[in-house]
Amino acid sequence: MTFEHRPAGLIDVAARAGVSVSTVSRVISGRTPVSARLREKVMAAVRELDYRPNAAAQALVSGKRSTVAVLARNTIRFGYAATLQGIEEAARAADYVILIAVVESDDESAIQRAIASTLSQPLAGAIVIEFDEVGVATLDAMPENLPVVAAAGARRARGDRPHAFLDDEAGGYEATRYLLSLGHRSVHHLAIPATRDGTGREWGWRRALEEAGAPVPDVVRAAYSPMSGYEAALTIADDPAVTALLCGNDELAIGAARALQERGRRVPEDVSVVGFDDQPFAQMWVPALTTVAQDFTDLGRRTFALLEEWMLSGHAPEDSAVLPRLVVRESAATVR
Repeated sequence: MTFEHRPAGLIDVAARAGVSVSTVSRVISGRTPVSARLREKVMAAVRELDYRPNAAAQALVSGKRSTVAVLARNTIRFGYAATLQGIEEAARAADYVILIAVVESDDESAIQRAIASTLSQPLAGAIVIEFDEVGVATLDAMPENLPVVAAAGARRARGDRPHAFLDDEAGGYEATRYLLSLGHRSVHHLAIPATRDGTGREWGWRRALEEAGAPVPDVVRAAYSPMSGYEAALTIADDPAVTALLCGNDELAIGAARALQERGRRVPEDVSVVGFDDQPFAQMWVPALTTVAQDFTDLGRRTFALLEEWMLSGHAPEDSAVLPRLVVRESAATVR
């Protein structure tokens, strides 16, 4: 049995030279100045491995590019999928092709593999969906010589890369103020995983409680799924002080409602439950879920618009943010 020899790629050159994939890309593209010593180090690896840039890589140098890469940890969950839909719709309307790369973990080698797979194409620019720790690490590792923007949740100060935000901190703040207005002494929070020192919706929840002088309970950490919400809610379901619950997404809210009901606590008569995201099933649940609506598809369109502005003008654009909207339905009520 014979095996064909696999041609060397960018990641192989990077490993041989002992540098990052983005550094190899900068040397080969010639678009960003590097030191003579670093250039020789990379080119020596190129010669040793007989690396030959394909047509895509050559297009990177010529500037004739029409492909945009999107890097994300997940492509199935509601927020990720809807954001991708918006990106794809906007890109198609502008005659760009979308290349999707899934980053398997925040391990450096996994991130470098994903980036290398995209840099082998004639990229005009890239988008990182920064909804999790993997997205944060991926954005930090992207090459500096490529226009890159990010789609994110919590709004924050302007950084090195332009962002399109959902501003979920404002959503968490609004939802918590609404629950307090119904007479609840405090609001408990079931949180989704955080990218940094908390999620935007957690920051907004805490700020609303502190401004109102209300007790700030310990955050109950969960994952994303309904089962995670169910298991997390079981830890507080028997506490009579729990009369209002803000959940990090609608799936957690559905799981939490099931746990509360199994423990004999009615929603909303005994405990008000508010979700986040306004997924399609939210209004069909019984009771219909009060939630914070976030337009992920619009987020995808806004993110691509930022990238297109950068690609056409050559200048990094300002950040973009849109306030979420509280949708009042049936799962929250005045305290009895």
